[in-house]
Amino acid sequence: MTPIITAFASSPDRGRGLARDMRVRWALEEIGQPYDVRLLSFAEIKQPAHLARHPFGQIPTWEQGELVLFESGAIILHLAEQHHGLLPADPDARIRAISWMFAALNTVEPPVAERSTASLFERDKPWYADRMQTLDERVRQRLRQLSARLGDADWLEGHFSAGDLLMVSVLLRLQTSGLIEEHPTIASYVARGQARPAYLRAFEAQRAVFLQAESERAKTS
Repeated sequence: MTPIITAFASSPDRGRGLARDMRVRWALEEIGQPYDVRLLSFAEIKQPAHLARHPFGQIPTWEQGELVLFESGAIILHLAEQHHGLLPADPDARIRAISWMFAALNTVEPPVAERSTASLFERDKPWYADRMQTLDERVRQRLRQLSARLGDADWLEGHFSAGDLLMVSVLLRLQTSGLIEEHPTIASYVARGQARPAYLRAFEAQRAVFLQAESERAKTS
């Protein structure tokens, strides 16, 4: 049975590949799993039908048969455990890769997300400059730590894994900040992730939704 994921019908990232369904699309492309997409408006994600899938009214969700999952990390972990290609076979390497999945979402993403939120919603506040300086330093600390751990390796645990997929996805939220470029090791790491054929296929699939929405908007304007 073909799985179904949910995504924004009109994504706020304007086709930049930052909405969280992109992470699940990328994972599905890595394992070669065809999938269908249910596109939802901002109003629809707050309706009972979607809240039954995701209690917090967000995207993405994943459905296959009777199983419905929410949270991109949980979905990707499920896919990685069910299919070859996203986790190492060696048990020790496998749990280390899973640790990097948690690190991406629980350690690196929070300061990155907080910075993104402030950049969007606090620009007109008198404290904005000082707050951004503080948030930038928090992100820089994580980037320094990640760069030191990565060293001259291509990936976090030898071969590309779900840990790298989520870490690169999180770091891409910094792509217009200038912070990534301060750390050449991290910049190269992100570029390797973006160059993967599975990433490129997922990006084009998500961007096609944005372009279609823009085309339809232009027709009615």
